[in-house]
Formats: sequence, structure tokens, C-alpha cells
Amino acid sequence: MTDRVKTIGIIGGDKRQLYLADSFIKDGRRVILGGFDALKSVGEIAITDVKSALSYGDIIIFPLPSVRSDGSVNAPFSQGNIYLSDEEIELIRTKPIFASFTEKLLRAYPKLKSSPVFDYASREDFAILNAVPTAEGAIECAMCAYEGTIAGSRSLVAGFGRIGKILASKLKALGSSVTVSARKFEDLAYINALGYKAENTAELKKLSGYDLVFNTIPALIFDEALLKNTDRDTLIIDLASAPGGVDFEAARSLKIDAQRALSLPGKCAPKTAAEIIKQTVTLILKEVNW
Repeated sequence: MTDRVKTIGIIGGDKRQLYLADSFIKDGRRVILGGFDALKSVGEIAITDVKSALSYGDIIIFPLPSVRSDGSVNAPFSQGNIYLSDEEIELIRTKPIFASFTEKLLRAYPKLKSSPVFDYASREDFAILNAVPTAEGAIECAMCAYEGTIAGSRSLVAGFGRIGKILASKLKALGSSVTVSARKFEDLAYINALGYKAENTAELKKLSGYDLVFNTIPALIFDEALLKNTDRDTLIIDLASAPGGVDFEAARSLKIDAQRALSLPGKCAPKTAAEIIKQTVTLILKEVNW
């Protein structure tokens, strides 16, 4: 990170942002947290109000996701909702702003549209690195909910994207018999070449013989028709971002155990997730020569 960054302002967030602050401090940076007033102190990290953090920070880092649906900053450690005022927006209009799902941030605060706003979560390198704690978190969810062991289980991973690739590899390493579904012929070829069983996602008509099903596809794949042809003792874990890929209402009526598992890096591996954010922010600063 460049010498121009004397103080880092971190606004809102969960445990990931606390670990992120701690990591920057260990590098000799000064960090100010805003939106953490529910916490009395966090070691050497300075906790202040949002306005001060925005004012003194040379760069500003928002969490993942940055804002909620109502436009308030995603700040679970705040005692109340945080909305940025026009005065606070003016404090950061010329500063590098790092955020996630920036379209929502800019929709909530359109005056930032002319500001140097960088979406760290939209980068391919971030997504690939973040797929590792996501996959491990998915397996942790399965270990908690499934009454058998991963070793010897029969699992289906729907989707062969970043998360699907890593999740299938880890399941296989744990001794599961892994099937992966995809639509592209080249993906199906890779699946076979890597030693997994392959299914065409478009041709899934029934789910029988699987103990565990992990969905990574952000489209309604597991609809009522498919769920009706699913073994009742199959555990389904949906990792896909909204709107997800499972009809949960149909799953409940059919008494199928279907669980939504979102934001797993922040829940299962906040320290690692923080390092990924830090690495990505640092790289962006180098790329823009700031």
C-alpha cells in the first residue's frame, strides 16, 4: 500500500472488517472504525463516529455488502441504522472508496457517482480467492446438518463455476463420491477429466441417490417439479446469491431439508476473508497508482 495512505477509514461491517483493521494495523497503518459503536473497544483499533472516520481516512472501505436494501450502511455492530448525510458524502467525494455491490451504494448515494469508487468484490481474483472459504463453509454446513459423514457420501454439486470447482475438489478429497452438473460441453468434459461423474444441468429431472446436494447456480434449478422427484432424506444446501436456486416453499411442503447458506466467508472464515479484502484493495491501489 502506498505511503499516501496514512489512515484507513473502515465503515461498518462484521468480523471481517475487525480482522481487516487488525491486519492493517500489524502492517503499521492507522485504522479508524466508524459504525462500531456497539463495541467499547477493539484492542489498538480506534473506534469513532462515522463522520470522523470518513473525515480522517485517506481511503474509505465499506463492507460486503456495503449497504442494505434501505440504503443504510451494513453495520451490524452499530446501535442504530447509519445513513450517510450530504455533509459526510462531501468528505469522501475525492477519496478512493472501496465497496462491494457498488451499484446499490451509488443508487443510495448518487452524489458518489463522480467519485473514485472501486468494487473489490466484482473482481475475478477476489471471487476466486473467496470461493475457498465459501466451499469450506458449505462443507461445514453439511457436516452440521447431515447425520452421516462426508466420507462415503454421495454428493451433487450443481454448477461448475468458481465455487463449484473448488467445492467438488474438497468433497472428493474428503472421500465423497462427487457428481457435478453443468450445461457447457467443455465444462462437462473437464468434469469427466477430473474424475467426477457428470450430469447436464438442463437434463436434471430427478435427484435420487444423493445424500448431499450443493447448488451454486443463481437461477431456479430446484423447482417444485424437480423436488418432487428428489429423495426425501437428501440435504440440499443453496449457496447461490439471490434469488437463489431452490424453491424453499416447495421444499418445506415436501419435507425436504433445504438450507440457504449465504455470506459463508464472513460467518465461517472471517480472518481469511479479511485478508482477501486487504489483498484486493492493496492491489487496486497499485493498479491506479494512488
